[in-house]
Amino acid sequence: METDLFRRERAGLMFPMKITFVRPNLWAGRSHDAMEPLVFAILRGLTPPDIDCVLYDERIEPVPIDEPTDLVALTVETFTAKRAYQIAARYLSRGIPVVMGGYHPTLCPDEALRYATSIVKGDAEGAWPQVIEDARTGELRRVYDSSFTTLDGSVRDRRIFGKKKYKPLRLVEFGRGCRFVCDFCSIHAFYGANRRRRPVQEVVDEIRILGGGHVFFTDDNLFNDRDALRELLTALVPLRIRWSCQVSLDVAEEEELVALMSRAGCTSVTIGFESLIEGNLRQMRKLWNQRHGSYEDLVKLFHHYGIMVYGGFVLGYDHDTRDSFDITLDFALRSKLFLANFNPLAPTPGSRTYDRLRAEGRLINDPWWLHPDFRYGQAMFHPRLMSANELMEGCYWARTRFNRYSNICRRALDFRAHLRSPRNAAIFFAANLTNRRAVHDKQGRALGDGGYALPVFEKNKP
Repeated sequence: METDLFRRERAGLMFPMKITFVRPNLWAGRSHDAMEPLVFAILRGLTPPDIDCVLYDERIEPVPIDEPTDLVALTVETFTAKRAYQIAARYLSRGIPVVMGGYHPTLCPDEALRYATSIVKGDAEGAWPQVIEDARTGELRRVYDSSFTTLDGSVRDRRIFGKKKYKPLRLVEFGRGCRFVCDFCSIHAFYGANRRRRPVQEVVDEIRILGGGHVFFTDDNLFNDRDALRELLTALVPLRIRWSCQVSLDVAEEEELVALMSRAGCTSVTIGFESLIEGNLRQMRKLWNQRHGSYEDLVKLFHHYGIMVYGGFVLGYDHDTRDSFDITLDFALRSKLFLANFNPLAPTPGSRTYDRLRAEGRLINDPWWLHPDFRYGQAMFHPRLMSANELMEGCYWARTRFNRYSNICRRALDFRAHLRSPRNAAIFFAANLTNRRAVHDKQGRALGDGGYALPVFEKNKP
């Protein structure tokens, strides 16, 4: 394939190679809750300085497809796959090679290869330098299998973000992988039992360089290792920063650790409560969630130390009925959760849920993420004790009720956490107003660009 780079070289023009990074949205258009896509800072840090790099994040800006470039690299999630394939097809029609990486190409390689020149399976660090070398010579492989390399000494080059208008959160990574194997989650399919973390001092140095702003740790579970977390928290205390994270509920088993999180500047935690029904927790392989005390008492523990709690709930498991929406919403309001997601169970590739529902013939329009009839918020499968339509309507009802202005104000009335300080109060109301808007903006929207048909390629050759 003759790329722009080869044409320039043939003409005797000496310009640096150019790579265009693209972060696709769920659909063509902007979002209101976009955070810095850290993966591209990692990729830029792995890219030689003589290569010109540019990032276009469709969540906040249009992607100029006709702009000259030598290589396009997209990160792809299941919900963004359709839009990523549409964008890739337009670059491929111009003769521009396209590389895709991320969870979805790793777990659905044959599908992704229909719309890409090459895919990277696994983490970027173990493959990206070779991708660049092969792109320079016009000899890209179809598949790059990345090894799980050490995270020590990794560079995040945030200059790739320029002055883009993201939410005021600075994303920082401590580790990757999760020690749990939940039924609905594809993290284990991606990482297996492999868990790695960066040296604490490197994380601290990175935060110091950021020079302020609210930090969000991107780890799927910051509590993967008790001693490692304690070391990180101890190092964060003198930095006097404010930060948030995702963490498993069992961290609350040790009150001393929650207290240390508070002293280290933790403002909020995202916790997967998932369900209030024991049968569901057993089916999703998360029964351990109930071993550490009642949900309400654990929320109170976090609130006692000034930490707001963002609750995640999954609805549609085999023991859920139409009453589950009322029960779950009542808990979320009664506990004065900071934020909450009431999600219909999403069978994503690589998860045990997807394999089970597919084997049982319960998936709707499989693969749902590419089907033209799928709309955001819809059920992707037939539940056991309600209809697919009842699951969709119940989740949307819970989301809208939770985010009513009156309920936002009632939930705010926790003086230990939400109103602990003017800063906490500002975070609480800003996040809730953004979340309220996102609920209504996303519901019922088709994935991808409805005005651009998804082409089907028998084979793409580099």
